[in-house]
Amino acid sequence: MLNLLSAVAGPVLNGLFNIIDQSVEDKDQAAKIKSRLQEMVLTGQMKEIEQAAAIIRAEAQGESWLQRNWRPLLMCLFGVIVGNNYLIVPLFGTPSADIPPDMWDLLKLGIGGYVVGRSVEKGIRVWKDPGD
Repeated sequence: MLNLLSAVAGPVLNGLFNIIDQSVEDKDQAAKIKSRLQEMVLTGQMKEIEQAAAIIRAEAQGESWLQRNWRPLLMCLFGVIVGNNYLIVPLFGTPSADIPPDMWDLLKLGIGGYVVGRSVEKGIRVWKDPGD
């Protein structure tokens, strides 16, 4: 998700920065405007990531075993399929499982979401409280 946001926001920001550089004669003022714009984009991205992390936390603290474990189980299932196709099949010549492109996207999103979400969570904590 963060990669998608960055991919979209990057070119838009660059275009806006070019317009600001051409329109605002005072370079200090232009730098302030660009800095504020970057901050606004980053804050928006952080809020979205924090909301996604809150959903995952709520599921992890849920009452039902299935509610707490469906994401990890799904990632484990994907791991078994990938392990089968790239470890077992080449070694033993067994049939491979077809992996549709949508499943790869979901796997990348699932793994990326956990890695990025956790990293951002730690980064936000450090950013808000640099003394720890």
